[in-house]
Amino acid sequence: MTNTAAILIAGPTASGKSAFALRLAEAVGGTIINADAMQVYRELRVLTARPSVSDESRVPHRLYGHVPGREAYSAARYAAEAAQAIGETQREGRVPIVVGGTGLYFKALTEGLSPIPQIPPDIRMRWRQAAVEQGAAVLHAVLQERDPVMAARLRPTDPQRIVRALEVQEATGRSLAEWQEIPGEPFVRVEESRAFVVAPSREEMRARIDARFDDMLAQGALDEVRALMQLEIGDDLPVMRALGVKPLRDLLGGGTGLEEAAERSKAETRQYAKRQVTWLKSNMISWRWINTQETKSFEREICDFINSKA
Repeated sequence: MTNTAAILIAGPTASGKSAFALRLAEAVGGTIINADAMQVYRELRVLTARPSVSDESRVPHRLYGHVPGREAYSAARYAAEAAQAIGETQREGRVPIVVGGTGLYFKALTEGLSPIPQIPPDIRMRWRQAAVEQGAAVLHAVLQERDPVMAARLRPTDPQRIVRALEVQEATGRSLAEWQEIPGEPFVRVEESRAFVVAPSREEMRARIDARFDDMLAQGALDEVRALMQLEIGDDLPVMRALGVKPLRDLLGGGTGLEEAAERSKAETRQYAKRQVTWLKSNMISWRWINTQETKSFEREICDFINSKA
């Protein structure tokens, strides 16, 4: 395969895309490369539905659980690591199969990222500390004064993106919005790849989400959150916003019961999946949309595609 071709599988949470990727990897000699922003964190295998140890033993997996929760992983870092993983996979004679639910990661690979200069560590740390001490709303007001264009685009409750906008404006003297208008260079070209969105019906997705969370509880999700709390990681870091973390933290703190915590977790996951589908419909129009039951019927087509690229 060329260095711009891959199998791309996106979809909302609990859609069955990971199982699809695993079957394909076994059929074509593939390596599965993560494109999920929460599955990069090592502390939450169960709660983020990372591939099991058994799954990882069947085919190679890359970019899963390799980042400590104390770090804030970025799309820029992902793009660099995923590009390296794809290149290494191809040099090994294997097929890169990129799978996940984080649309921004796919866009980073297929459209490239704006060439924003590296932010000096002192500026980055200062704004992150300000977010912890002052809160997102205060920093959003600061952003409104310094960069009203970006302030209008961001929610006052989104500290990670607000900090990013502030650090870029201070370090470069330009709005993040200006940088984002500069096109990047894609590493994977969709037109040379096979790109799928696995999207179950709303009813099936709801059932899959509910059943999966019950299974997560049985597999030790509560113990994972207990261990995460013991690390005393700041609430501003992404790992603490993983689906299910807050309801289970409340349960461990005695503020709610198991049934309520489980229902809250399922509800927030359903809402998140709905937002994912909306985003995918707006940004992945040219991708092949299939439901969960159709995934097996496309395996032969993909095998033929791989053979044509050999």
